[in-house]
Amino acid sequence: MYIHEIEGKWGIDLSAISNNGQAEKRFDFVVRGEDKIYGIETNFYSGSGSKLNETARSYKTIALETRDLPYFDFVWITDGQGWISARRNLKETFDVLENLYNIKDLEEGMVRRVLI
Repeated sequence: MYIHEIEGKWGIDLSAISNNGQAEKRFDFVVRGEDKIYGIETNFYSGSGSKLNETARSYKTIALETRDLPYFDFVWITDGQGWISARRNLKETFDVLENLYNIKDLEEGMVRRVLI
């Protein structure tokens, strides 16, 4: 779902992550909770590479840009062996992103408990 679709459907302002409407971010999933909208990104990396590092930096930026929006939370669900070699970048994002989960978290129902 694109940012402009989220804004139109729920009447919220996401200009903080769209460069005031100049950039068009698309989330893999968007969930409306009781009092928040959750923009969710998902991925799995079986190998290492620069893509992991760039993804971690990009998602850290989104987390920082949305930190002060009381009606929106960014959620990242990621997993895979690729993170072993990129764990420093993942930790850097983990330090600023409240909602960062892996497959085990999903299996244990963590995301459902957090988003509801």
